[in-house]
Amino acid sequence: MNPSEFFGELYISFWIPTAVLAAALVIKLPSIIKLWRDPLLRAVGGLLLLACCVFVFAAPPAIAWTNRVTGVANIAAPWVYSLITAFCASCLLLIIAWRNGLSDRSASTRRATRWVVAVYSGVIIALWVLFALADVRVERVRDLDTYYATTPFMREEIVLYLLAHTVACLITSRLIWNWVRTGGLDAWLRGGLQCLGAGYAMNLLYDGAKLTAVLARWTGHDLDWLSTDVAPPVACLSAILIAVGFILPHAGQYLHGRWRVRLGHWNLRPLYLLMRTATGTGVPVTLRATAELRLTHRETFIRDALLQLAPHIDEDVHRRAYAAALGLGFEPGRAKALAAAVTIQAAVHAKDRAGKDEYSAPSGSPNTMDLLQDIEGVSRALAETDDIKAVRTHAAAEEESVPAHE
Repeated sequence: MNPSEFFGELYISFWIPTAVLAAALVIKLPSIIKLWRDPLLRAVGGLLLLACCVFVFAAPPAIAWTNRVTGVANIAAPWVYSLITAFCASCLLLIIAWRNGLSDRSASTRRATRWVVAVYSGVIIALWVLFALADVRVERVRDLDTYYATTPFMREEIVLYLLAHTVACLITSRLIWNWVRTGGLDAWLRGGLQCLGAGYAMNLLYDGAKLTAVLARWTGHDLDWLSTDVAPPVACLSAILIAVGFILPHAGQYLHGRWRVRLGHWNLRPLYLLMRTATGTGVPVTLRATAELRLTHRETFIRDALLQLAPHIDEDVHRRAYAAALGLGFEPGRAKALAAAVTIQAAVHAKDRAGKDEYSAPSGSPNTMDLLQDIEGVSRALAETDDIKAVRTHAAAEEESVPAHE
C-alpha cells in the first residue's frame, strides 16, 4: 500500500479521525495501564482501540491491501464489519460500567455484561457465516454496501451489521444524554459527555445514510452517493466528537489545575515582593522546580515572613482599616483583605522606622492568624493601589476624629 495514497485528500475522512482517536488513546493509556483492574478504563481503552482499527481498515487502500494479502475477494468486508460490531459492544460495556459504577457487582450488572458479549459475539460469528455463503467475487473497495445490497446472504450481512450498530448507538446516546441532565457534574465532565452524546448521535446519521442507500437499491433506485460520499464524512465527525469527549474531561481538568497553580503563583507576587523587601531575602530560584513546588515555596516564604513581622503588627490599625473599608462600601471579604493589606504595609513601615535597637511595641496584641488565612486575597488587594489609598485615608480620618480620652 502506497502511503501517499492512504494519506491523500481522498481519504481525509479516514486518517483525521484515526489521528484524533489515537491521540485520545495515548492520553488515556497511562491511566489504563496503571489501573488495569478498573472496568471503566478497560472499556474506554478497548473502545478507542477498536475505533482506531475501524478507520484504519475501512480506508479503501487498506481494504484493497487486506483483500490482496489474504487472496480472498472482499474479505475485508466481514473484517471491518466485525470491528464495527466489536466497537458497538465496547460502547454498551462502557455505558454499563458508567451507569452502575465500579463497585456494582450485582447480578443484573453481570447479566447485562454477559448479554452484550454474547449477542455481539453472535453477530460477529453470523457475519462471517453469511460472508462464506455469499457470492462476492467482484472486489468493491468503496461501494460494497450498495453494490451487494441485493445479493443473497451478503444483503443480510450488511443489514445485520448496520442494525447492530444502530441499536448500540441509540442506547448509548440515550443513556449519555440522560446522564448529562443529572446534577453534580463539573463543567469538563459535562462538556465531555455532551461531545460523546453528539458523537453517538452523528453515528445514527451514518447508519441512516447507509440504510437509505441500501433500501433504495432494494426498490430499484440509486442513492449510492449517500453511502459513498455522505456516510464517511459523517463517521469522521462522529469519531472526532467521541475522541474529544474522552479527551476533554482529562485534559481540561489537567490544564485547569495547571492554570490555577500558575495563577495562584502570579497573584501572590505583590505580597511576596513586599515580604522580600521587609526581610531582605527571597525564595531561591530553582529552574527545574515544578509550578506546584514554586507555589508552595512562595506561600511558605510569605507565611514565615508574616510571622517574623508579627511584633510590628498593630491590631488597632487593622480594626480601623477594616471599619474604613466597610464604610467605603466594600463587601466583608474584600474589606478584610484590604484591611490586612493596609496592616501589613504599616507593619513593614514600622519595622523600617524602628531599626534593630529602637523598637516600641504597637498597641494591641499582635495577631497574624487573620492575615495568614487568605494570603492570595491579601496579595490581590495590594495590587489595587487606589483602593488601598482610599482605605488608608479613610482610616486616618476616622482616627483623627476620635476624641483623645477615648
